[in-house]
Amino acid sequence: MLKPSLRLLLRLLFRVEIQGDRNVFGDPRTLIVANHESFLDGLLLGVFLPVDALFVVHTQVASRPLFRILLRFVPHLTVDSASPLAIKQIVRLVESGQPVAIFPEGRITRTGSLMKVYDGAALVAAKTGASVVPVRIDGAAQSYFGRLAGVFPRRALPKVRIAIRPPQRISMPDRPSARLRRRRAGELLRHILLDMLVATRPQRTLYQAFLDARATFGTHYRLVEDIRLQEESYGSLLKITLAIARLTSRLSVPGETIGVLAPNAAPTLGLLLGLSLGRRIPALLNYTAGAEGLRAACQAAEIQTIVASRTFVEKAHLGPLLAAVPGVRIHYLEDLKAGFGLADRLWVLRHLLLPRHAEQPQTPEDAAVVLFTSGSEGKPKGVVHSHASLLANVAQIRAVADFTPQDKFMMALPLFHAFGLTCGALLPLVSGCQVFLYPNPLHYRVIPELVYDRNCTVLFGTSTFLGNYAKFAHPYDFGRLRYVIAGAERLAEHVREQWLDKFGIRILEGYGVTECAPVVAVNVPMACRNGSVGQLLPGLDYELEPVPGIAEGGALHLKGPNLLKGYLLSERPGVIQRPPAIRSGWYATGDIASVDADGFLYIRGRLKRFAKIAGEMVSLEAVESLAANAAPDFVHAAATRDDTARGEALVLFTTAPALGRDHLLAAARALGLPELAVPRTICRVDALPQLGTGKTDYQSLKRMAEEIPA
Repeated sequence: MLKPSLRLLLRLLFRVEIQGDRNVFGDPRTLIVANHESFLDGLLLGVFLPVDALFVVHTQVASRPLFRILLRFVPHLTVDSASPLAIKQIVRLVESGQPVAIFPEGRITRTGSLMKVYDGAALVAAKTGASVVPVRIDGAAQSYFGRLAGVFPRRALPKVRIAIRPPQRISMPDRPSARLRRRRAGELLRHILLDMLVATRPQRTLYQAFLDARATFGTHYRLVEDIRLQEESYGSLLKITLAIARLTSRLSVPGETIGVLAPNAAPTLGLLLGLSLGRRIPALLNYTAGAEGLRAACQAAEIQTIVASRTFVEKAHLGPLLAAVPGVRIHYLEDLKAGFGLADRLWVLRHLLLPRHAEQPQTPEDAAVVLFTSGSEGKPKGVVHSHASLLANVAQIRAVADFTPQDKFMMALPLFHAFGLTCGALLPLVSGCQVFLYPNPLHYRVIPELVYDRNCTVLFGTSTFLGNYAKFAHPYDFGRLRYVIAGAERLAEHVREQWLDKFGIRILEGYGVTECAPVVAVNVPMACRNGSVGQLLPGLDYELEPVPGIAEGGALHLKGPNLLKGYLLSERPGVIQRPPAIRSGWYATGDIASVDADGFLYIRGRLKRFAKIAGEMVSLEAVESLAANAAPDFVHAAATRDDTARGEALVLFTTAPALGRDHLLAAARALGLPELAVPRTICRVDALPQLGTGKTDYQSLKRMAEEIPA
């Protein structure tokens, strides 16, 4: 009678919901692995799982008086994680046909994310060939039985979900020593648990995710701060969101794509959410792309209306840019505010009480936002992401990085950049991490001071931006940073060394593409390898297609929940077109990559950034690397021009005044690169042309290279 009674009691108290197939425990050798959220976890699994499992309990937990009493009613094995006999005991139990449940983290989470995964459980699975059934517990960490006091708001009786995932197996890794085999098995189990966290994420729209976070952290929780030094809470941001939704509903119809031209500021987040809840699709316009780029974006997405900030347009001198886009209506937020009447105020007040009723009917798979590719190698394309793909990427990031509400992000990357949107806006909105939004990443003296003054703990940037911040920062400005993440371009070695020497901070390099919302891989403290861009995020599959002429690596193809919905192209305006697929559901990144035995990804270059010289493929990024080796204190970029004799010729643009071909030849010999990779044409420039995102403008360099006399 005890088990049914406990099940009824827990259902009443915690509204426990069971998801997944309960018929996955048929294998006589079953190992159940679960994340560890609270002291309730063992009881929850013992009562609700349809299998009589034996629980592995640490001796320190079992020695506590309360648990000593409760464990009398639960089949369990008390083990000491430091004892080698513990693994042998568990192996014998699994081999005997006894289902075993274990928490591989060994301790209750103190961050809300996955903690360190111990190798023991994975070794048991590999030795026995057991069926590994991952089980996700969600919600118990917010109860008073968890250990997140001071990190997340706690509730007496939070709703608890238990998700059962399909079984998997861990084969014994092929490694030269027992220690390496054990460690690799532990990594494989960690990836199973990470995949579980992403696969069991809730399916919802951006606005629904925002409201869920508001319910978790409270209306008065301060979330966003900007250059006005005014903090916006979930409640005040909801007011802005509803007001903008009401105002913009008069300018457009549901399903319409609306251009957005606004700075990094809290009202911009309200604008994005307001358009989203009204089933309008915000298209974040790149105001650094010039008139031609802006016209191309408006044409591809069939943008007839742009909502902008007049103050921002005036301060950034964007008036001539907007005037160069004919046939598009420009509405300024400041003007719209003047027409906000009594009926509008009553509408907002009503929906502050019932905010979920304000959203227009839509599904997570509907289009949520349009971003535009940088145009560094061609005409910008509109990249359409759904609510599901954006929130999947947020869930993937949260699974591998232990960001908590105690963190504060410094986000100076523009929100029209996918990196800025996902990491600087969506991630904080749904996770409770605070964020400081700054409108210009080029203010190299100001940003380090703000990081110090506003107590920021997380900084995102490109290699170029981070290098310049380091030049002007005081050594103590970055004293509170615990995460510095570089993306959008390759991390320069001298920038990595500069941060390590001056601040004692290891920059964590990542890799992403706009089409993947954007993060694909990232180094994190738990899995980091210099020279790589980290391991692929959970939920992503990859394959490498061989490319003729390229010996190391292949063309990187990806499949996962964070892939784009489709493209908007100037050739067929307004029509969402699926990207050219090698197979259904797969996306070709256009990058050449390799993956090592431990799953770390290395980007070797863009497929388009290879030159064919005398029949041989030469990576332009390798050319840039040897230039950086020869002159590390300067910046370099390689381009090509036509050559009648050898097909293409290399052109190196550099800010190094004394860099000559003899220096490059010496660097090539040191790096083992062929002489074919050493440019014969070296052009000295004061600065490399850049896009507003901080990336090198290779289109401009290509034009400059072609203008050089042969």
